[in-house]
Amino acid sequence: MCGMLAKIRQFVECEDGATATEYAVMLALIVLACMGAIATLGTKVSGVFANTEQEWSTYYP
Repeated sequence: MCGMLAKIRQFVECEDGATATEYAVMLALIVLACMGAIATLGTKVSGVFANTEQEWSTYYP
């Protein structure tokens, strides 16, 4: 019975799961930040390419 209580106490005091959860939350926040940056820059880059294409078609029909 003492062995079982020792294992339960060790399981409750172990912080490995908390660390993994913290890393998962941090990774999720990084992914969200990257997605936001890509979405913002994607529209701006698309606009630049559209303007460049329009300029080229004016000079080289």
